Amino acid sequence: MTNLIYLDNNATTKVDEKVLDAMLPYFKDEYANPSSMYDFARGSSNALKEARGKMKDFFNAQNEKEILFTSCGSESANTAIRGVLNMNKNKKHIITTKVEHPCVLNLCQTLQKQGYRVDYIGVNSNGELDLEELKNAVCDDTAIVAIMHANNETGVLFPIEKIVDIVKTKNPHTKVFVDAVQTAGKVPIDVQAMNVDLLGISGHKFHAPKGVGALYVNSKTLITPLIVGGHQERGLRAGTENVPYIAGLAKAAELAVDNLNYEVHEVKRLRDKLESSILKTVFNARLNTGVANRVPNTTNIGFEYIEGELILLHLSDIGICASSGSACTSGSLEPSHVLRAMNVPFTSIHGSIRFSLSKFTTEKEIDYVIEKLPGIIDKITMLSPYQDELNALRKLKA
Repeated sequence: MTNLIYLDNNATTKVDEKVLDAMLPYFKDEYANPSSMYDFARGSSNALKEARGKMKDFFNAQNEKEILFTSCGSESANTAIRGVLNMNKNKKHIITTKVEHPCVLNLCQTLQKQGYRVDYIGVNSNGELDLEELKNAVCDDTAIVAIMHANNETGVLFPIEKIVDIVKTKNPHTKVFVDAVQTAGKVPIDVQAMNVDLLGISGHKFHAPKGVGALYVNSKTLITPLIVGGHQERGLRAGTENVPYIAGLAKAAELAVDNLNYEVHEVKRLRDKLESSILKTVFNARLNTGVANRVPNTTNIGFEYIEGELILLHLSDIGICASSGSACTSGSLEPSHVLRAMNVPFTSIHGSIRFSLSKFTTEKEIDYVIEKLPGIIDKITMLSPYQDELNALRKLKA
């Protein structure tokens, strides 16, 4: 589609051409297995070493040995959580949140069936974590706390440093895993400042390809491997290393650091322009996150008394891609578990749309969405069975 306007960057992102260029040599010329002993393998081996160094810098880790390459955020989360639990078999308590990504939420639900006790910490109406509930949940039996850095549906940032301080004050032996999939490339990630034990990312969320991720594991944190086999990744992740994709991930991380200022200011400006224009011109629009601190690219807006799927279909017809929530749960007819946890009113929970921008989003694209969206909402609103409620809302907003 020539007129594609892609505003679903929390689902996946376009691969940066510079990332693709960094990957190509390891598909064509330097294709050797990095574990091989002959000279030809040095290109791949050196690329792997260089990438690990770049990811160390990206995380601000202490050394390269703290970087473990994975296939995605889900593998990173499973490796971290299962790995810690297997090293602490006498502890049966896990803490997470009600708004986690399915890769953590569904894993915790699976572990519950296997005998673990799980506390799911709630959020307020803006999507902000209940820190007092977290503090009260930590106990001597708590093996790990698994909490996202930013929510994938709302973009709401959690105060990781404060969270870690709360957890470690209550139980210094409890490990903290952070799912930073939605913050990589959008805000700085500093594992030493955060004082986290484990932190995972996925490349395809910040312009690297799908199929590669990374897990930071503090040198003082012991885990067991999720995938058992060869010696790769210091015995913590068996399988021949995916050198082209790892090289791409490292290049994307390098570019992301250089682009952070643009992300924090220009992408945020475009997001705010889109958000404020919608709230001003569409009478039945509400910002689901209120005043919560968010990553700069994400807005989640509810359109009251209409269906989000209809909005997405009409947007798609004119080349605009957005989302009604997480791409990993988009096949479900159930309303978002994140918005349910926030107690978003039933009047707008089914009509909530996530717009997520990237460094490739242009002002012209945002202006086009601002121009077209109000008419789409008006058209759908006319078909709503809740005309009395809509008229009352219209009068209230007038």
